[in-house]
Amino acid sequence: MSGHSKWATIKHKKGALDAKRGKIFTHLIKEITIAAKAGGDPDGNPRLRTAILAAKAENMPADNIKRAIQRGTGELEGVSYEEVTFEGYGPGGVAILVDVLTDNRNRAVSEIRHTLAKNGGNLGETGSVKFMFQKKGLIAVEKSAATEEQLMDIVLEHGGEDLRDEGETWEIITDPHAYEAVASAVKAAGIPTVMGEVAMLASTYTRLEGQTANQMVRLLEALEDLDDVQNVHSNFDMDAEQMEHAAG
Repeated sequence: MSGHSKWATIKHKKGALDAKRGKIFTHLIKEITIAAKAGGDPDGNPRLRTAILAAKAENMPADNIKRAIQRGTGELEGVSYEEVTFEGYGPGGVAILVDVLTDNRNRAVSEIRHTLAKNGGNLGETGSVKFMFQKKGLIAVEKSAATEEQLMDIVLEHGGEDLRDEGETWEIITDPHAYEAVASAVKAAGIPTVMGEVAMLASTYTRLEGQTANQMVRLLEALEDLDDVQNVHSNFDMDAEQMEHAAG
């Protein structure tokens, strides 16, 4: 979590998310499409509802969202995506999960294996690291945006699990089913967030420093640049200053 939200905070500050808006839209459209396979009504499909909220948060046009849903339900023709999670290791032996939506599994495997190997990591066997992660809602808020008391009230009133102090940010942790209610309450309170998503959070973390930390940042950037990659989860942690320097 620490490394996860620090990385998101740094990308936010550097405007990297805006620079990659086209890629973000592509990822969101893929997620909406595959979520809609289980049903095109967001009221009865929590995953679709979450994907739509994420798309709206990025100001995706309503027509794009509608077409993605229709491709998922089969009302419109579209590419057939396969959903796969690859497990592996990064620099310093950190655990990595890579969520992929792809129309070519062999290509995805090849690109991820090559990217890991080039940046001090390797692909692992199924089940090698996934046991270390749990699916949780994660909302990060900069310290200057809200007080601990404000956020704790929201956590307690709307079914959140925990509020943690992570240096520059507060992190709200929720059960995946409570994520939407908590995120909506934060928004209704007028509190801006650095990030908000349902992610795979690790139970333990591996501290990285020096060149190993720099190499991990390069690996994250390289994996996130792959077209088939939707999300990257890891159990690394490092100083925010080191991460910012490495991402510079």
